[in-house]
Amino acid sequence: MNKSVEFFFDVGSPASYLAWTQLPRICESAGAALVVKPMLLGGVFQATGNASPMAVPAKGSYTFVDLARHAKRYGVVLRMNPHFPINTLNLMRAASGVQAHAPQRFQEFLAAVFNAIWVDAVNLNDAALAAKVLADAGFDAVQVFGWAAEADVKAVLRSNTEEAVSRGVFGAPTMFVGSEMFFGQDRLEFVREALA
Repeated sequence: MNKSVEFFFDVGSPASYLAWTQLPRICESAGAALVVKPMLLGGVFQATGNASPMAVPAKGSYTFVDLARHAKRYGVVLRMNPHFPINTLNLMRAASGVQAHAPQRFQEFLAAVFNAIWVDAVNLNDAALAAKVLADAGFDAVQVFGWAAEADVKAVLRSNTEEAVSRGVFGAPTMFVGSEMFFGQDRLEFVREALA
C-alpha cells in the first residue's frame, strides 16, 4: 500500500468522531492505509491561537446543526454531550498508550470512547465513568490509565501534537494525503479524491 491518510484527531471533537466513522471505509475502498495520530486539541489551540467554535455562541449553535446534518448523511448517531467540553488529556494519553502497547485493540478503544462521548453522552470528565466505559469494552482500565501515565506515552502524544502544529494543523480532525492537508469532517470527499 503506497497511499495513506494521516488522521490527526482528539476524541473530544465531534467532527473527529464523524470523520472516524467514515475514514476506514474510504481508505479500504481506495486501497490506502489509515495512519491514526492522536493529538491534544487543547495543545493545538494553545499553539495556534485557535479556539473551539463553541467559544462563539452563534457559531457553536450552528456547528452542531451542521454536524447533525453530516451524521444523518453518514447514517451514524451523534448526540450533543451535555458535559462538553471534555478534558481529553488523560483520554488522549490513554489512546496513545493503547496504540503503543495493544495496537491490535486500538480501534476497539476508539470505538468505546467515541461512542461513550458522542452516542451515549457519558461524562468522561468523571474518571470512574471513564474506567467503567473501558471495563465494559473489555479493557483493564487500571492498566490503560497506567500506560497513559508512562513518560514515553506522554512524549508520543506531545510529539504528535507538535508535529501537527508544525505541519499547519489548527483544529480537529485534520487529514493529510501526502503533503495535502484537509481540515474537517466536511472535507472527506476531497480526501477521497486525493486518494483516487
